Amino acid sequence: MLEVRKLTIETTNGKPLVSNLDFVLNNEDKMAIIGEEGNGKSTLLKAINNSKEIEKYCKLSGEVLKNNLIIGYLEQSLNPNWDSNLVYEYFLKDSPEEEVNIDRYENLNDVAKELSKIGVSPKILESERLIGTLSGGEKVKIQIAKLLTHLPDVLLLDEPTNDLDIETLEWLEGFIVNSNIPIIFVSHDETLLEGTANLILHMEYVKSQKKARHTLQRGDYKSYVESRTTEISKREQDYGREKREYEEAKQKLGHRKSIVRSAQERIKDSSVRRRLNKEMHVIKAREKVIEGSRKTQKLEIEDPIYFSFDKDSVLPNGKRIIELHLNELSIGDRVLAKDIELGVYGPTKVGIIGTNGVGKTTLLREIHKRLSNVEDINVGYMPQNYSEVLNDKDIVMDYLVSDLEEIDFDRISAFIGRIKLNWDEMNGFIGELSYGQKAKLILLKMMLDKKNVLLLDEPTRNLSALSNPVIREVLKDFEGCIIGISHDRKYLKEVCDVVYRLEMDGLKKTAIK
Repeated sequence: MLEVRKLTIETTNGKPLVSNLDFVLNNEDKMAIIGEEGNGKSTLLKAINNSKEIEKYCKLSGEVLKNNLIIGYLEQSLNPNWDSNLVYEYFLKDSPEEEVNIDRYENLNDVAKELSKIGVSPKILESERLIGTLSGGEKVKIQIAKLLTHLPDVLLLDEPTNDLDIETLEWLEGFIVNSNIPIIFVSHDETLLEGTANLILHMEYVKSQKKARHTLQRGDYKSYVESRTTEISKREQDYGREKREYEEAKQKLGHRKSIVRSAQERIKDSSVRRRLNKEMHVIKAREKVIEGSRKTQKLEIEDPIYFSFDKDSVLPNGKRIIELHLNELSIGDRVLAKDIELGVYGPTKVGIIGTNGVGKTTLLREIHKRLSNVEDINVGYMPQNYSEVLNDKDIVMDYLVSDLEEIDFDRISAFIGRIKLNWDEMNGFIGELSYGQKAKLILLKMMLDKKNVLLLDEPTRNLSALSNPVIREVLKDFEGCIIGISHDRKYLKEVCDVVYRLEMDGLKKTAIK
């Protein structure tokens, strides 16, 4: 049984991430850790796995009692140094650089069994495939298989849904639900959270108080969101009602107090003045009662993100955005798909799905190339790899004001605040931002540049489960055109007017369950 006692984590520059966290992980628990980007979710997982991993940038106190449990830890992304290794080598080595230990070859039988259990053919061990050629889903599966060969008592999964197609997402849901060992996982995928978690840990950072706060609630994710929404609404109503009652009572008492004070100043009769003094004493006592009557504290919650595109992004109905006729979609000599036909007109929102490696990103790049020189539209592009449009050495504010004809620093600063970047981050390097913060930055730049056609490659993949509903609402209300790749089922259902599946023989209109 894994137990955490009074765990407190603070960055070396003084930002609190976790404060006095206590929990016990039971055998049947599937704990989801949620929270905004930069709140320490991954750091907490690392602290549970091996606190030495965070010593360079964090101070830690409290206890993580593992009780001789074997922990299996899936990092947020596989070390790219593995890319040049064959699949079987990945299972026989602890690090990419070391040589294969011949004595470990007998372990491949156990590896084959674990691969079969999670739906991967053991023949992959006999193939000449390099790790770098695997799809995102295949990489996640082989990482989990490797963890399972060590017979872990607990699994820690850090954003396991990144780079997964819908089919692999559905597999992952089943794996988590049916696992006979407890799992702690970080995820932004609301559908996955709703279908798997039975214990929620919500990590927040309240900027106004400069403190970390957490909420631990047993139950499913949907129930947590509903209870949190209800609690916030009730606290706001109670606070507002008490504030009105307080102000009314104080006003009445203040009026009475001014009458008595005026009388005290005018009246000289000693007996009357004694009565007035007594009345004033009662009034002051009543003031103390009123001050103490406010029982409901205003609930300090983490500020939500918010921004919206303005009317300059509107596109007229029927306006031709693109008519694509592509005989072949290829990378080098490798043909990915054939006979691709796509027509998009006006403020249509198009979703594109497909299995990993089928060529979705390549298709979006082709669309971007064709639209980038069209004069009567203003195209914004969010690639899956943000470094294609962001330079880590650029200052955040410099990036946002670049190419703007008129620069309103107050307006831009206000919007930066709405995506929850502070002053230091605003004037810091882009490379110091989290992936989620970079995603918001790209969207904000599109808004400031008044883009009316958005090409988005997995726009919600690095955002928190609590930010995603806001982003979906922003994109749903956007009055321009969107062509986007996504495996976020809520995004596809709520934002997209039409969804196409990219297959070897072209784009096929499809429905999302």
